[in-house]
Amino acid sequence: MVFISRIIRALLLDINLYEEIENDKSSIWQSMAVVFLASLAAGVYTYNLGGVKGLIVGTVLAFGGWIVMSFLIYLVGTKLFPGTETKSDIGEIMRVLGFAGAPGIFLLVALLPVINNFVWIVILVIWIWRLVAMIIAVRQALDFKNTWSAIWVCVIGLIAYLLVYIILLFAYGLPKPIWT
Repeated sequence: MVFISRIIRALLLDINLYEEIENDKSSIWQSMAVVFLASLAAGVYTYNLGGVKGLIVGTVLAFGGWIVMSFLIYLVGTKLFPGTETKSDIGEIMRVLGFAGAPGIFLLVALLPVINNFVWIVILVIWIWRLVAMIIAVRQALDFKNTWSAIWVCVIGLIAYLLVYIILLFAYGLPKPIWT
């Protein structure tokens, strides 16, 4: 029951949830479960782009993306641009970012035929929702006093993550470039 409550609180962008998760080392398993659900939703969505290969690659890349993004946010937020009160470890970052990825579960909505012509809007809303959740999670985990610090850390981490993600997608053949 606590797990479902935490997912709902993550979806509602509850700031106190991220403080709770940051300090609860045992929540790493719940965080991994959220990441798995969101990764599976991403995999099911990418099944439409590349069949079974899309399902597998989409799921693995989404799950791996959590690990990569956590590491990048940890480096940027604790080593390059730490706040005056920043004290964090990779476990804290992984826990809060795992729950911040909860909106990704809604990628399954993009598969509904009714939404077919507006799928890009659904994906955009999910990405914005995840970004806002990530900023809140990073602000709380890194003990930043202002949101702008969290925004910059997330933007830098996200750019690095997207570069890695795009390279891996093309390396594994998904999606095919429009010019081929």
